[in-house]
Amino acid sequence: MEPADLDALKKAIHAQVLFTKQERTIVAQNGLEMAWVFDFRAALLEPSFLDALTEALWQKLEPFYPFQLGGQETAAIPLVAGLVMKSVSKGKPVNGFYIRKSRKRYDLQQQVEGSLTDAPVILVDDLLNSGSTIQRQVLLLKELGKQVVAVQTIVRFRNESDYSFLTKQSIALHALFTLADFGLTLNAPHERLPSPKEWYDILWYGQSPKPTFTYSVPKSTPILDTERLYFGTDNGGFISLRQSDGTQVWQFSVGRGSRGKSIFSSPAIWNKRVYFGSYDGNMYALDTETGSLVWKYTEADWIGSSPVLAPDLNALFIGLEFGLLRKHGGIAALDMQTGKERWTYTTPGLVRACPRYSKEHRIVGIGGNNNVFYLFEAKTGALHWSRDCGSEIKYSCVFDDVRGLVFFGSLDGTLWGLDVKTGATRFTYQTGGIYSTPLLGRDNKTIYTNSLDKSVYAIDIETGTLRWRQETSGRIFSSPVYVEDSIYVGSNDGRLYELDPETGKILTFFQATEKLVNSPAYNQQTRRLFLPTFANEVYCLQKRTK
Repeated sequence: MEPADLDALKKAIHAQVLFTKQERTIVAQNGLEMAWVFDFRAALLEPSFLDALTEALWQKLEPFYPFQLGGQETAAIPLVAGLVMKSVSKGKPVNGFYIRKSRKRYDLQQQVEGSLTDAPVILVDDLLNSGSTIQRQVLLLKELGKQVVAVQTIVRFRNESDYSFLTKQSIALHALFTLADFGLTLNAPHERLPSPKEWYDILWYGQSPKPTFTYSVPKSTPILDTERLYFGTDNGGFISLRQSDGTQVWQFSVGRGSRGKSIFSSPAIWNKRVYFGSYDGNMYALDTETGSLVWKYTEADWIGSSPVLAPDLNALFIGLEFGLLRKHGGIAALDMQTGKERWTYTTPGLVRACPRYSKEHRIVGIGGNNNVFYLFEAKTGALHWSRDCGSEIKYSCVFDDVRGLVFFGSLDGTLWGLDVKTGATRFTYQTGGIYSTPLLGRDNKTIYTNSLDKSVYAIDIETGTLRWRQETSGRIFSSPVYVEDSIYVGSNDGRLYELDPETGKILTFFQATEKLVNSPAYNQQTRRLFLPTFANEVYCLQKRTK
């Protein structure tokens, strides 16, 4: 076999793939200008380029034969297809497959497209920067019982020592070129992720059967007491697990849900009772020790909202949805002890959002699908004011009791700060879509919000100006939360990010194989994180100290 002409291939990459800011305007997701970018999609389907590229790659891969080839969409699709065809011409046919960035939400709901064989796996990609994408693929294939033996990329950005997670698993790493071959070094937009390593130990892992992959929205976030965690599942089971080892203590089954939805409501706990709603239309109170039913509220058609508790008023507040005749929604205040209705308010749109209670002002706020945010007197249900915000309000709000503001996000991407007394606008900031709850900074000067544009924002409350913006690789439904002195955010890219609240810098991350649409729960005494995924999985994690 004649050796591949790597010099010619490098010249072709320079001419067809590598773009600099002198030639084109190149913009990162955060809006900043980038100095350069490799766009292999501009050339991967050009016949002569793909043929020369796959010839060079095949010569690197052939010593591993027999094997099968795979990679993550999109760049890996033409690479795998070209290499599969090349293998046939070489008389050594190999199997190919590709991995979706996120699981398909309908039909067979697969993450891997193509048929996997028992042959060793080689993963291919156009670029290798932090390696987190490869790390996710290795983890997924390991869960499927497949062994990855090598990673082959066209251009490697970092030193081989930065990919120690591959070395630890005896996975070979090969690259046709490095950045230095093109006279380049890493710049800021390409450095947003630290090199992947094992920052977290998985102490235990569990999954509830029959998850629903149709809905990539927040589901039931676990709530903790001192020894157990509690959460709802897609199969209609509300379960209690031991924090120590993940073994099940009890399970309570709800009625039939609606359109594949069952328990999306995140529970609340008070005085040995756990409260949650269900898409069977009921609101439940269970005994935390036994899982037995204490009371049930049955007045809604669906409940996707999460309850908020006001123990000082002995009251629970929950959003309601009604589907019969004319779709509408509302909010109910219930007695925490008996479940009896104290007051209700009906809205002309469905209410998926979760209410929030301010003990300081004795008020409750909630938004709805009719674009309106409502503020009530918590004890009586008297409406103080309502405000049309022009877009659906899907999740909860947060009160700034010092300034007398209520913050919430709308689906059009607006972060609102309204006066709790009048409903007047005192703050707005525009993002790319919000389906989560903002987080008020401990400095009481910053409001944090996640966005469907794949970014986390930190905004100065007094000036309304951006302090920092941190990108992820997936849309964000998970609400930001504090864990110790850091902010934690889950993303649809399957990563749990630890961020510095002051700078937004990514300190660590954990890679799961499924989307993270809910916040993690944290036990400060044991320093364990309980991380749910949209596939009804739970990881019990502990961060390494070194």
